Amino acid sequence: MSRFALGLVLPVLLALSGGCANNEFLGAGLLTPTPDAAKNSPMPPKKPFNPFADASGTDIKLRKVIENPTIEQVMKPGPLPEMSLGRANAPVTIIKYASLTCPYCREFQLNTFPVLKREYIDTGKVRYILREFPIGFQSGTATIALRCAPRDKYFILYDKLMRQQRSWVSQEVRREPIFKIAKQVGLSREKFDACFEDQSLSANLNQIKERGRTLGIIGTPNYFVNGKLYKRRLTMSDFHKIVLEALAKPVARADQG
Repeated sequence: MSRFALGLVLPVLLALSGGCANNEFLGAGLLTPTPDAAKNSPMPPKKPFNPFADASGTDIKLRKVIENPTIEQVMKPGPLPEMSLGRANAPVTIIKYASLTCPYCREFQLNTFPVLKREYIDTGKVRYILREFPIGFQSGTATIALRCAPRDKYFILYDKLMRQQRSWVSQEVRREPIFKIAKQVGLSREKFDACFEDQSLSANLNQIKERGRTLGIIGTPNYFVNGKLYKRRLTMSDFHKIVLEALAKPVARADQG
């Protein structure tokens, strides 16, 4: 068995919040052997590769979570360009934190997003921002491929990865089924492979996830709507109510770039 497979967690773990669980064990001792095993081992245990592991030596319990983040804090630009759809100055901004292996994110993409886009994004009422929050190694692998695609193909590839989720999700890290989907939007093999050697890309994506945690994100899907955090799945019925309330009560908005 490869060292990758040893540390992988099932991508469909469910959080009590009604979404996919935030795997806090990534790179945080999941492979630590028992005391007896460690004593008898001639070599130190190898940790599985994970580009989205917490920083070495960081105690997750010490992470500072902002209790009531402001609009400015929620909208603060990250290390990578925000991937968004809709009018930049739309009166309502929806930020979705998503993991590519999350079945609830797939359900949203197939059933809720088309209606949300048609009724609110395309009509200029909503700006929709997607932020990556990979849970599990295979999700992290797919997220690198997603950010490797041309910017104008980002949401196209995201949709394809969601619709074809069952063909590439696994407990093992498998790049090939992900590449088969990525090349559908014109991503070359050379660029695909190069992105996995780009340590800055992995580091920046990790920062996006870590920043989400400090804002209170606990799993996927989680949403901010005009700065208000929803730690649960939202249906189209929920969005109708939330968006209409937000339109009726506009709030002071930060510069969204």
